[in-house]
Amino acid sequence: MAEPAFRVWDVGVRWFHWLLVLAVGTALVTGFLLAIPTLRWHLVAGCTVAALLLWRCIWGTLGGPYSRFAGFAYRPGSVLAYARGLLAGRHERYLGHNPLGAMMVFALLLVLTAIVLTGAITLGGMLKQGPLRAVLSFAAGRTSLQVHKLLGFLLLAMIAGHLAGVVFESLRERENLARAMLTGRKRWGDVVGPRRPAHAVPALAVAIAVAGGLGGAAGIAALAALPARGVPPPTVDPVYAEQCGGCHLAFPPSLAPAATWNTVLDHMDSHFGENPGLPPDMIAHFRAYLDANDASHWDTLPAHVLRIPAPGGSLRITDTPGWKRIHRAIPSATFTSPPVYHRSHCEACHGDAATGRFAPQLIAVPLPHVRPS
Repeated sequence: MAEPAFRVWDVGVRWFHWLLVLAVGTALVTGFLLAIPTLRWHLVAGCTVAALLLWRCIWGTLGGPYSRFAGFAYRPGSVLAYARGLLAGRHERYLGHNPLGAMMVFALLLVLTAIVLTGAITLGGMLKQGPLRAVLSFAAGRTSLQVHKLLGFLLLAMIAGHLAGVVFESLRERENLARAMLTGRKRWGDVVGPRRPAHAVPALAVAIAVAGGLGGAAGIAALAALPARGVPPPTVDPVYAEQCGGCHLAFPPSLAPAATWNTVLDHMDSHFGENPGLPPDMIAHFRAYLDANDASHWDTLPAHVLRIPAPGGSLRITDTPGWKRIHRAIPSATFTSPPVYHRSHCEACHGDAATGRFAPQLIAVPLPHVRPS
């Protein structure tokens, strides 16, 4: 006769667990393996993780006994005693989280919270997006990105440890713990502590989650509507746009330092092999505009990455170390084939090239088309 099963994991914690697996898996794949344009999916995954963490905090108070934090908040001494028992070969079985498993749960929740926070700081500081874009500098975002990456590697190691622990305990207890998280049921057997019925307060938990979610979304939207720190205006000088845009993209001034722009203007009679024939007063107008809006005045990622001049005295933005580093993974054929044609045709891939923002979500690198023979 089969041993009776006992309801341990309630619906709230089971859905949380598997949705978290999906969201974290998406975030790791898009963050470590896929190209920059998949940032939109990385952000969706990160926001989902944040929402799930909020839910877990609520359900950790109002969920069933085996889901509540108070039910598996073991003292450090209990964790050490359990670990020593494992090493000594003693078998102690828990219906809910055992002390080591509980420690891993709290550690994962803490690391995931830190990942979400550093991701938001990176987004606001480096990309000037999200609710923190009005207050954070590029330097803060860049530092946070490094921490975000390190936490990502730590998370991978913790996931590996968690999976190893699940396999070990499944073999030791002779019970499929992954299946138990699907069905919610575990066999009775000899367990440490009493068997507690899984009473929860789902209506109140859902109400708090909905209210908190709506309030949080409204607050985030209000903060995200504030002007981003150190971002140039979306439009350029109309005279500059008309004269330069007639031949190529009217490159935003924030893409190069004043020294580069002044050198370009000093040699307008041989402007990259052509003479546009601009009168001196128009060149003076351009010089004033570019000096007042060059890369040193702004805090965007392009302004920081492209402000280092190209070696050898080249004035082309596409020859700067920053441009080459960012585009190093793109095949050379992409830049010489339609619809791109040349490296300075930024708008072929960047939907917001004219603004100087170059948001990763607006990047769409086209496949090179073969010219007819």
